[in-house]
Amino acid sequence: MSDLKATLQRLYALAAHGRKLGLDRVQAACQRFGNPERAFTAVHIAGTNGKGTVAAFVSSMGRAAGLKIGLYTSPHLHRFAERIVIDNQPIDEAVLVPLLNRVMDVAPDLTFFEVATVAAFVAFRDAGVQLAVLETGLGGRLDATNVIPPPRVAAITRVSFDHMAELGDSLAKIATEKAGIIKPGSAVVMGKLHPEARAVIEQRAHDVGARVVQLGSPEPIPGTPLAYPRVALVGTNLAVAVTVGRELGWSPEALARGVENTTWPGRNELLHRNGQELTLLDCAHNPDGAVALSHSLDPTVLAEIESRREIALVFGALRSKNWRSMLKRLEHVAGNRVFVAPPLERAVDPNEMLAVASGEVAPSVEVALERARSIVGSKGLVVVTGSTFLVGAARAVLLNLPTDPAVDL
Repeated sequence: MSDLKATLQRLYALAAHGRKLGLDRVQAACQRFGNPERAFTAVHIAGTNGKGTVAAFVSSMGRAAGLKIGLYTSPHLHRFAERIVIDNQPIDEAVLVPLLNRVMDVAPDLTFFEVATVAAFVAFRDAGVQLAVLETGLGGRLDATNVIPPPRVAAITRVSFDHMAELGDSLAKIATEKAGIIKPGSAVVMGKLHPEARAVIEQRAHDVGARVVQLGSPEPIPGTPLAYPRVALVGTNLAVAVTVGRELGWSPEALARGVENTTWPGRNELLHRNGQELTLLDCAHNPDGAVALSHSLDPTVLAEIESRREIALVFGALRSKNWRSMLKRLEHVAGNRVFVAPPLERAVDPNEMLAVASGEVAPSVEVALERARSIVGSKGLVVVTGSTFLVGAARAVLLNLPTDPAVDL
């Protein structure tokens, strides 16, 4: 067994404890490591959807501006190391293995996500990262990442219904949790939010002495088209990221270069295979994300697809998600559906989905992809969505990529 495999087995054993919101354990662990969370400036990003996309844009823009950038996101699509990225490279295995073991040895009470978070902070400090772009794991107020000092910018992308058992059953309650990343002296950038959520976040900014920055144009250089291939489909997220970049003082040229160099696999990612086979991968995992995906699948956006009959949906979800509502929101975008379970124990039995929408069931992700392609042919579009973990598994099949086990943390 490799050192990485053994280390990940040790780390994944902590996943059985699930999520434990709260900052005390992480604060104590950080103290034992000399408070690495204080060694860098930070951009802190929360939101129901879009936070990973914004983080990827900001990270790439920061590199284009000449900074050494750390990027911390979750979950991973394929390899655990994707969660901790330094200057656009996943953390090296030779650094990751001893680091994870040190954190688990020094702070044995931490959860899976807390270990990953402390490891990221230590890695960023040791690598001399100047700016860390941090995506919250869940909520914000009690999320492990929120032990950092006041960030330069706190960004909140979207507030909608997801993780309601942990965050609350109203937009105001959910917004309160996400607004917890706003600290004294920070600039605050918000996406297009429901008035109820916006009011909560603006009140939090006022109460702690943070400054709200008006959302600006998504165009780094006004009137100059971007070369980012699917820029029309990330409009508000891009506007949030570019506004963050402007607030950090980066030049329009650096912002444009950063956007054009951004890679964020599995999010509105269009793969071509054999010259014409199109597969769209999108990690929409809640109703709000499904709405955004349905808009991106308008025939006017995908001009090469003439009708819904040429689109096959490969869909799977976890039991914690409102998958029935997601299917409802996607019912008009595809004329064909193949249901399959993502590779996690808490996956919904795809046979249950047949009671909600017409389609067929596949026994594995690989079979689901093959069946969907056979339905629409080489010129049709296969859309894979419903779960980040389904998208990760499908992408690994399509591109023949190595993977570490998936974990919903």
